[in-house]
Amino acid sequence: MKIAMIGPVYPFKGGISQYTGALCKNLQQAHEVSVYSFSMQYPKILYKHEQRDYENKTFSVEPVKYIINTINPFTWLKTAKEINQLMPDLVIVQWWHPWFAPCYWSILRHLKKSIKTIFLCHNVLPHEGFPFKNQLAQMVLKKGYGFIVHSEQDEQDLRKLITDPKVVHAVHPTYNQFRLRGIDKATARKELGIDESQKMALFFGFIREYKGLKHLIRALPQICKVCPDVHLWVVGDFFDNDKADYEALIKQYGCEKMLTLIDGYLPDQKVEPYFAAADLCVLPYESATQSGVIQIAYSFGCPVIATNVGGLPEVVLNEKTGYVIPPKDDAALSQAVIRFFTDNRTEEFKQWIQKEDYRYSWDRMVENIEMLMN
Repeated sequence: MKIAMIGPVYPFKGGISQYTGALCKNLQQAHEVSVYSFSMQYPKILYKHEQRDYENKTFSVEPVKYIINTINPFTWLKTAKEINQLMPDLVIVQWWHPWFAPCYWSILRHLKKSIKTIFLCHNVLPHEGFPFKNQLAQMVLKKGYGFIVHSEQDEQDLRKLITDPKVVHAVHPTYNQFRLRGIDKATARKELGIDESQKMALFFGFIREYKGLKHLIRALPQICKVCPDVHLWVVGDFFDNDKADYEALIKQYGCEKMLTLIDGYLPDQKVEPYFAAADLCVLPYESATQSGVIQIAYSFGCPVIATNVGGLPEVVLNEKTGYVIPPKDDAALSQAVIRFFTDNRTEEFKQWIQKEDYRYSWDRMVENIEMLMN
């Protein structure tokens, strides 16, 4: 099957770029895949940080044409023209935010009617507010032949926008690509300067309000009161000027010695030691559809504590691969972390993560795409 993929890939940062690259590599084992990516994804007025990372090519793919400029309609027409010339059997569109609605709508509108389109929905609707988000999402998604979603919430949102969609509900696959060196916990901790006796909890990824880091900071004093050898590592990139607010919260709750803050975007090749060293990954999200952070953790056999929001409890199996707790509940969060470090069920959780391996595989995702085409 000949496939055209639309979405961000290397050198663009972020989980969706990594996802697209990993999916392409796995699809290319049995299909002919060409990628149409961005020459400009977000204008700096919307996203002030550097959007590209050239340091690691783990998720890079070929062939790629960096054509799409989200504010230049001429590039949308050029993209449609080139896809029509390719004459693929299928176009797969990475969908996560209504900002892309105008360019995606224009591209798909100008494709030949014989070309089928599948939307791979990371978020049907965004976590943050956006003008006319429902109308914009509906405008684009109604052009889809089929859909893949990663959470029950996304499927519900999709069904509110599209009548009787052809949809597959699939879990987010695991990112084994971050295991570049295959280092063990002792080696990782030596590299990071962490004592082997320390209990390490990890919060990882872009730091946004909805990801609930503030709840983990507030819970930390109680956690360390019961388990004084627990230390939290926060590894992530702050949004605009949010860092000062979190630093003030850390100081307010007296967490300075309980927490290590690694600020800034982490290149792919530097991710491995943090997950290899961690005992536990914590996602205290206030809202979510799904999260690639869980799948990075699972690739290292690392159990997860996550909140009962979006698709997280569909991936974190309570009492099996970790614990699922209510959102915005600092007491429940502290109790879950304390329980994890006092019950000593790490090996049991790791065995469950291994049992779920096929459900989280990219082979399974490729099968879902092929099934939608039948």
